[in-house]
Amino acid sequence: MLHEILLSLSGHPSPLFRLGAPGTHGATLAGASTEGIITPSERALLASLAHLGDLHIKLRSFTAQIAAQHASVICRAVAAAVEEIHLAAFQRKVLEVEEGILRRDAGLVGAYDVVPLTAVVGEFGGWTRRMEWLWEVVQFMMRERCTGAMVMDRLRGELQTGYRDVEEAARSLVRVAEVAWLKQVSAWILYGKLPSFGADDFFVQMAEEDEEEYTCNGSLLPSFVTPSTAASMLFVGRSLNQIRVKSAEDPSLRGTDHLFTQLTQLAGLQHPLDSATFSRTVTDIRHYLSRTTLQRLLPPAKVLEILQLLRDFFLLRRGEFAMALTQQADEKIRSRWRRAENLAYEKRDGLANVVIKDGEVAAVLARTWSAMGSMQGEHAEEDEGLELARDLLRLILHKSRSGSKTPTAARDLTSIAPTPFRNLLFSVPVVLTLQIPSPLDLFLSQSDLQTYTAINSYLLSLRRAHIRLTDLWKITSLRRHHPAPPAPPYGSTRGGRAKVLLLRQRHTSRSNILRNAWATASAAIFFLGETEGYLQTEVVAGLTEGFHEWLTTGEDEHHDDPLKVPSSKQPPLEENNEQQDDDMWLAKSTSSHLSLSDEHEASNPPSSRHPHDPQTLATAHRRYLRTLTRRLLLTRQSFTDPLYELVVHIDRLVALVHRLHAVWTAADLESDVGVVDAFVDLSREERDVQRDIRGVEGRVKRGIEGLIAELRQLEAGGAAVWAEEEEEGEAEEDEANVMGETGRYVPRRVGGVDRLLMKLDFGSWFGGERGNDEF
Repeated sequence: MLHEILLSLSGHPSPLFRLGAPGTHGATLAGASTEGIITPSERALLASLAHLGDLHIKLRSFTAQIAAQHASVICRAVAAAVEEIHLAAFQRKVLEVEEGILRRDAGLVGAYDVVPLTAVVGEFGGWTRRMEWLWEVVQFMMRERCTGAMVMDRLRGELQTGYRDVEEAARSLVRVAEVAWLKQVSAWILYGKLPSFGADDFFVQMAEEDEEEYTCNGSLLPSFVTPSTAASMLFVGRSLNQIRVKSAEDPSLRGTDHLFTQLTQLAGLQHPLDSATFSRTVTDIRHYLSRTTLQRLLPPAKVLEILQLLRDFFLLRRGEFAMALTQQADEKIRSRWRRAENLAYEKRDGLANVVIKDGEVAAVLARTWSAMGSMQGEHAEEDEGLELARDLLRLILHKSRSGSKTPTAARDLTSIAPTPFRNLLFSVPVVLTLQIPSPLDLFLSQSDLQTYTAINSYLLSLRRAHIRLTDLWKITSLRRHHPAPPAPPYGSTRGGRAKVLLLRQRHTSRSNILRNAWATASAAIFFLGETEGYLQTEVVAGLTEGFHEWLTTGEDEHHDDPLKVPSSKQPPLEENNEQQDDDMWLAKSTSSHLSLSDEHEASNPPSSRHPHDPQTLATAHRRYLRTLTRRLLLTRQSFTDPLYELVVHIDRLVALVHRLHAVWTAADLESDVGVVDAFVDLSREERDVQRDIRGVEGRVKRGIEGLIAELRQLEAGGAAVWAEEEEEGEAEEDEANVMGETGRYVPRRVGGVDRLLMKLDFGSWFGGERGNDEF
């Protein structure tokens, strides 16, 4: 029987034991065949050994299965460690007991070579809890969709169990799991390569739509990895991947991916891994990579060039681009409608020909570049920014791809109001986008580009409405008309003078009809002009200048910091000396201190004191974009929706004025020349258009008044907005301090709708003191 017990504990099935009946725990002794051999007391003692042997058999079977078939490398490593470390230790314990029995150890063998069963059971008393815990771990790994990160988090949680033996077992398995995970991480952050096996369990995933784009799956990250550390690892791996591709073209980049020092630093980490220590290690690797390789792969000149391109064309710093694009788009729409009207007489599908296609949208952008080139004349070849924009910018039909966004990108984009400003240019969703060159995608992501696209559609809709309103003044016959007398001899007759009087009376009546329309258009131009001026000069220009200052010098001297005295506010040294004539020693000490400071500034230029690696630049750029969207009021749907409706009503007003002008032109031809269109009732159409114009005038005025009321509400809640942004900045600062970052970007406190309201409150039209009938 003793031999059967040792064989069963070693993992071999024995006829002495059988599986317990349903509801029992573990294995039990055989039934009737052992009734006369084993007493009830011995049966109770052997039950624990039967349970232990059964756990050993199941652990060996399932750990072998997990180590051979599991999709996670970490789970395979843990299963192999359970078998090679803990089950092997249990097997050695069985052999030690057997050896002691054979040697007739006094602790196991009594008088007359009798081996007490209690002594054998006592030797394995400390293994029951450990084997049961190992079985729970193995069962957890056998769950469906069990990932390596889940196993690591569970094992790290078991370190707090309170049992020393379980804690030691958990610590050993945590070390094995973290070492296996660090091998995958080191392949990514030191060589830019995804794991050859178990890539589905790694937190870096290759994007489905683009094999050269990588995303971070937060569900596959262990709990000790912070989001900022994960972003750093993703950035470092992407950078090294691009370096490997670029090294084929640029031999100077070869050999820089052999980071022996960093590999030693990763291998020297203590287990279990500490979150702060691991973050500092990843940050050191990122800084080393930035100092050695990325300065050549992504020089600051390229970053400044692409940021200037985004500022000029997406943020509309170059006003001629918005003007040319608006004119070309309107001309395309008019040509499509004229073609549809001509085909409508032959075919009954005239409206189907109005739909804009991708090729036509691209052709509009090509004609826009030609128009901008003709504006510049002989200096067109010297404009490098225009040539770069011609190569990189694309005007496309917008197709939403919500499923392809990462969680961070989805959070940034959902903060922007869903107002469809992109529908205004062509009456279909059309957006301006950019083909991000290879090195620049290290700091410029697709979510950043989508934010720029949303801002561009927003600003372009305001500029387009402004341009279309001002174009109404180009219709000279509507604005002023002074018909001269007919040529002699008819002009000196009574009929000629009557003709002139008739024409002047006609113009006077038409001017009276459009008087309210001109007043409404003028007020809308004033509102749009002041709003555009506020958004462009106060918000966009201020934030962009501050970001550029931080990018080039490492700090923004014009940022409001109570602990920093700007250099412009420091009195000159001569004034200090004049004010301190009574204490010459103090003046000398101050002079020497300033000279040492100046010498230090001269020996350490700002660009060298504050180098920005691409990830720091990307983080600052995202914060710049978030602040920009808030300051532009693009996150306030209560403001953007009424603004969109106002722009639509302005388009309606412009279209009705043009239609009324066409009706009056046709009426003049009919009355003066005799050209009659039998299919059109001009008088009825004139009445309908005038009635529609009156309705649109009221909607435009109410829209402007509603927007001003919303601006007043935003002004009243401005303190809450500042507090929210300061809390966000403090959170980012804490995160940067944890990562060991310095010189973070702090956006300028620009804007403030009070300045815009001061300009809009000029006059009584916006205050609602007068009605439409007074214009």
